[in-house]
Amino acid sequence: MKDVIIIGAGPAGLFASYEISTKSNLKVLVIDMGKDVEKRECPMEKLGYCVNCKPCNLLHGVGGSGGISDGTLNLRPDIGGNLFEYMNEKDAMDLVKYVDEIFLKHGAPDRLYKASSEEEEYWSRRAASAGVEFVQIPQRHIGSDNTRNVIKSIRDFLKKRGVEFLLEKKVEEIEKNAVILEDGTKIETKYILIAPGRPGANWLKRQADKLGIKYRYGPIDVGVRVEVPAVIMEPICRINHDPKFRMRTKTYDDFVRTFCVNHRGFVVKEKYGEFIGVNGYSMKNKFSNNTNFALLVNVTLTEPIENTTLYGESIARIATILGGGNPLIQRLGDLRKGRRSTWKRIKENLIKPTLFSVTPGDIAMVLPHRIVTDILESLDMLDKVIPGVASDSTLLYAPEIKYYAIKVEVDKYMKTNIENIFVAGDGAGVSRGLVIAAATGILAARGILKQEGIEC
Repeated sequence: MKDVIIIGAGPAGLFASYEISTKSNLKVLVIDMGKDVEKRECPMEKLGYCVNCKPCNLLHGVGGSGGISDGTLNLRPDIGGNLFEYMNEKDAMDLVKYVDEIFLKHGAPDRLYKASSEEEEYWSRRAASAGVEFVQIPQRHIGSDNTRNVIKSIRDFLKKRGVEFLLEKKVEEIEKNAVILEDGTKIETKYILIAPGRPGANWLKRQADKLGIKYRYGPIDVGVRVEVPAVIMEPICRINHDPKFRMRTKTYDDFVRTFCVNHRGFVVKEKYGEFIGVNGYSMKNKFSNNTNFALLVNVTLTEPIENTTLYGESIARIATILGGGNPLIQRLGDLRKGRRSTWKRIKENLIKPTLFSVTPGDIAMVLPHRIVTDILESLDMLDKVIPGVASDSTLLYAPEIKYYAIKVEVDKYMKTNIENIFVAGDGAGVSRGLVIAAATGILAARGILKQEGIEC
């Protein structure tokens, strides 16, 4: 019998464990289907990027999908989620600061990327003149090659506090006061915190349907990963490691944003079950000549189909088929001309790709016309802010899809409508990044402690 079972060892689960173990003597068990942090090795790590990571290594395990990620900490309550939905501005800022302090304590770098008022004004004015919004965010960059050390430090601390980890075990079912593992083992508990991350979103939906947990469908982000020469992004990345730009496209008035900028980084392949996609990494000690970033179109569906996850999977399925199991790569110039890229044109291109397990093709055969139009228009807008981003030699990788599936209805402590069941993190739709995922884990932990009569 445990006091608290936490499903998922990503940032939400780890920080919830941190809060509970430092404020109480409650017995905490963290269950994750992935491996411990030291065992989450990347087969291409020595080259600085991944090619064929097993899904269980890349997306699951201690640290979650962020455990071997770029490790960028966006220190704003409304980036990577929105804490203002659950608390006032001061409390939200204090919570982000608290998360940052824990990361710093366990090895995150002291350096803070933050534009001066003059720099912020310059980039904001430059962006606004092109119909683009520049979002200033204080940031820390841990780096893909250092994130594992930070996660390991947090894990070691939790173990010393008595937190137990049950790894490489899948939770098959959730009951109101117990979880049932894949092998049939039943573990009883008083509280359950569900924090499975994005890869567990569909599983969480099934559990929510069974238990009667209230939720609604959220949007998804669909787009491409863009790769350009690093020198083009150097001026903005000097002040913001992961600069954020938002825009509305001309034709459809759709919301498009940049996400996960990896300055001098690498494009990597991701596998979500049967489907492929792309992502980006950047290291603290290994560099490429390129910079990559995601360009994402926000998609919301209404009746008769609201399931955005199925829509995203349909796109990923087509991409997987056309790419022969690899992501597609295309020169922007070829996309504009309505022709597929070839290896000959890729090899002769001014920009050399950092990911080679790809298939040259035509992204317009994968992504809907509306999304392709949004990508072309938004790149032209960004080119007015950062000249060179929309050159013919710019490389596009597809698909990049961010699944959020459902958004569970919760109170300010992440408690669901079912007694003693809490949620946190990206898989529950209450966050979209490392810092806010960690923050929601802390809020859920505080909700549990509050029910136990323990003041935080």
